[in-house]
Amino acid sequence: MAISRRAAIGMGAAAAALAVAKPAAAAEPSGVDGSGTGRIQRVYEERKVIAGGVWSSHIAMLDGSGVLQPVVQDEADRVVNGYSVQKLAVATAVLDKVDRGLLTLDQKLELTSSIILGGSGIYHLHGVWGDQITIANFLTAMLVTSDNTAVRLCGLVAPALEINEILAAKGFVHTRVQPVANPNRFFLGVTTPREMHDLLWRLANKTLLSTASCDFLLRQMRWILGYNDGVRRNMSSAERSRVASKYGADFNTMGATRNEAGIMFGTDGRPVLTYAMFANGLGDLDNYGATHPGVEAHAKLGRVMLNVVNKYTPPAGVAASGARHFVPKFEPVNGG
Repeated sequence: MAISRRAAIGMGAAAAALAVAKPAAAAEPSGVDGSGTGRIQRVYEERKVIAGGVWSSHIAMLDGSGVLQPVVQDEADRVVNGYSVQKLAVATAVLDKVDRGLLTLDQKLELTSSIILGGSGIYHLHGVWGDQITIANFLTAMLVTSDNTAVRLCGLVAPALEINEILAAKGFVHTRVQPVANPNRFFLGVTTPREMHDLLWRLANKTLLSTASCDFLLRQMRWILGYNDGVRRNMSSAERSRVASKYGADFNTMGATRNEAGIMFGTDGRPVLTYAMFANGLGDLDNYGATHPGVEAHAKLGRVMLNVVNKYTPPAGVAASGARHFVPKFEPVNGG
């Protein structure tokens, strides 16, 4: 089977790292106890075995004193292909430029036929192009529908080398896009589960970017009409709105890859748990649906993780402090 150009070029650093890495270790025990996190650990191990492949993950949750503690650390520092999970890093770089006044969310670019890229997303479905779309528009498409054309539009306002410079300035050592000959184009590149966790936790606590930009990112990630096959599958609409998630899927010479990373919030709007799960070398290569073994593992874990989050009660002092984020309740509208 022919390898996609994106997968073939993008797998370099991560595939090499996997080739020399030590065999995947069992998830390390957590310092969090008495809150059901042991069940998260057990289900993670069980589902990893059932799905197969090579997993690299980091899951963390607030403990009884309100301190974030690791729940699962399974090769959390392994450099992996992020695939579409990397769109979070790309959006972070673009919004960093917005925060510095170099861009505005209402700034418009033309959606030309030459920039259209297939795969996931909506823009390639139009059939005709020429729209003037805002940065807010294509960031929303990239985060909610994982639009690939939107990545190219991001490259027009934040070239690859600049994206990497912004990520480095924010303290990320491994999270990078992969430049190509065209400075405004790139492959989505690599990250580690730990760095993706750090990005998510800083986003949830509104220290990654300005409050306005963090709220913008979280609003897209928590919208219930986004990706629901994985972690958010076995949840009500209200529960889904409490989970900010980004999914990524592709394949390389190892096999299929299914990644998912996100944040779970309590009903009080406080972030409680983060997850960053990257699985390479899986089977069922052409199945991008809910029945893929890797995605089914995410779905099982998602329900278990949210059950544990639902039982979490922060101490009084902690409950009164910290960042909050809310999204409006979903209400259907029948035109008009």
